[in-house]
Amino acid sequence: MAMTSTKISGFAITGAGVAAAYALSSLWPVAGALTVAVVLGIVAGSTPLLTDEHRQAVARLTKRLLRAGVVLLGLQLAVPAVLALGAGTLAAVVVTVAVTFLGTLILGRLVGVRRGLAVLVATGFSICGASAIAAMEGVVEREDEDVATAVALVTCYGSLALGVLPLLAHVFGLDATRTGSWAGISVHEVAQVVAAAGPAGAAAVAIAIVVKLSRVVLLAPVVALVGAAERTRRGGHTPLVPLFVLGFLAMVAIRGTGLVPAFALDVAKTASTLLLAGALFGLGCAVRLGSLLRGGGRALLLGLLSTLLVLATGFGTLTAFT
Repeated sequence: MAMTSTKISGFAITGAGVAAAYALSSLWPVAGALTVAVVLGIVAGSTPLLTDEHRQAVARLTKRLLRAGVVLLGLQLAVPAVLALGAGTLAAVVVTVAVTFLGTLILGRLVGVRRGLAVLVATGFSICGASAIAAMEGVVEREDEDVATAVALVTCYGSLALGVLPLLAHVFGLDATRTGSWAGISVHEVAQVVAAAGPAGAAAVAIAIVVKLSRVVLLAPVVALVGAAERTRRGGHTPLVPLFVLGFLAMVAIRGTGLVPAFALDVAKTASTLLLAGALFGLGCAVRLGSLLRGGGRALLLGLLSTLLVLATGFGTLTAFT
């Protein structure tokens, strides 16, 4: 009976956190419900409001929500639309993701950031922000604070990029297609991509979203590769390919059949965001604000350098390949 009560409290706490995240994110859409959820989790976890039993209940729920949310994320990927971008743009996306991911890992080592945090920042900045961080945190060895720090950096520097990129696009004389492609290949979160491409018009936004989703396609192979590397480091104690990654790929394949109705895709998109928001709220609850702030300077430097890297690489690859 006590276990059932604890489960109910875990659902209730997480549900309240997600509801509050959605309400607050409506006031600042650029941040998004996922970012607000992890911030609220940190606030809740840093106060005496949650008992140890409550924290354990939320933690048990977190992993299930996370994996289910990542699996449903696969239904957002329309492979034909991605392929329609053309070989040049797709090559630019692959090179940009690879250079940003590997470059951020190297930069993390140079500035003295923990390996787990560097991997999470590299994943979020190179692929798709908080969603990618949520997917990666389950396969890499990291501290609880690393997840919250990585999400905070994505929000901070993604917001900076959405202001800087339109200005640079104007200075460079880029048309709507180029501006949209650069936003999609370089800016971190989907909402931030839309905001960055918005000043160039609706056509730029449409291109930006498709280019952004082409980066999301690379989430599964990157997580699988890191999982394999972690398996080697830990002596074979982690799955070679996590089951939720296979589920993500299965959903991509199902979406590719064209048989899933539009309303079901809309429901899946909302459900994925809700599940990931719940997972990030739970991850935030495990964080202690004091320990999160102690390593802030080096993390901020890594976020800045990674943002400059993805912007420069994205512009360079698009110029070279398209």
